[in-house]
Amino acid sequence: MRIDQQVEIARPVADVFAYVTDPGKLPEWQDTTVSVTNETGGPLGTGTRLREVRRAPFGKTVESLVEVATYEPDTAFALRILDGPLKVDGAYRFAGHDGHTHVDFTAEGDIGGPLKLATPLIRRTLARQFAAYHRRLKEVLEG
Repeated sequence: MRIDQQVEIARPVADVFAYVTDPGKLPEWQDTTVSVTNETGGPLGTGTRLREVRRAPFGKTVESLVEVATYEPDTAFALRILDGPLKVDGAYRFAGHDGHTHVDFTAEGDIGGPLKLATPLIRRTLARQFAAYHRRLKEVLEG
């Protein structure tokens, strides 16, 4: 399964990269995020592990352990799901131009087990959710 999305943000690339890669800011633009904890401590970088708690349907919460797979300031940021209910990794690429930032987002994962039959539904649901996150990211940063 693969989802590709783009968003243009009227802010410099350094501002956008700093905001997207700040775990403390995640609940501001991803409304399903309850909390993010840096499990490894220290500054964020390749290899950092984060524990994310997210809202799930029916009032439940789910936890995932994610690892920063790529951290290239102002250029690229990617997370790999190490443990969690849905193993869909996300990657951002950033390109600045004229004080604006073009963001390319890709989510990829293999849905296995009993959920495999629901892959088309899961893909559509995730695509809508990611699009809402990216609209909110744009709103917050351009606010």
